[in-house]
Amino acid sequence: MKIKTQNRKTGLKNRSEQLSTPNTNAAAEKKDNRLPIDHQQRTKNRTLPTPTVLNQLLNTLPDVYGLAEVVGRRPDAGWVWVQFKETPAAGIRQQLAQLGFHWNNHRQTWQHPCGQFRLSSTNDPHEKYSSYFPADTRPA
Repeated sequence: MKIKTQNRKTGLKNRSEQLSTPNTNAAAEKKDNRLPIDHQQRTKNRTLPTPTVLNQLLNTLPDVYGLAEVVGRRPDAGWVWVQFKETPAAGIRQQLAQLGFHWNNHRQTWQHPCGQFRLSSTNDPHEKYSSYFPADTRPA
């Protein structure tokens, strides 16, 4: 009985009261501020060649461009990967998705297929293909 009294004094709610309270947390508010993803454009963006994807990334998210890595057989025809040290802001994730990137949970990276759709593999493409960071090769 003391616990109920203490909970009432501290403002804690029981389970049924929590479920009936509208969700007003910051994450729900942020979601409302983001623009919806245009899925037709996203599908179209997933077929773009590597140089076009890199150009869009540079123009849209220049800070993220510095993290981009191209993995593939040729520099002009590879996959674009973006790996963050920490979870990026929701707005950045939304923009990456709009550009055609998807999250690869196995590799813990955002990937763009650049029109090269393959069956998923558990092998690391770095073992088979070369890679480079376009920001390192771009003149300042």
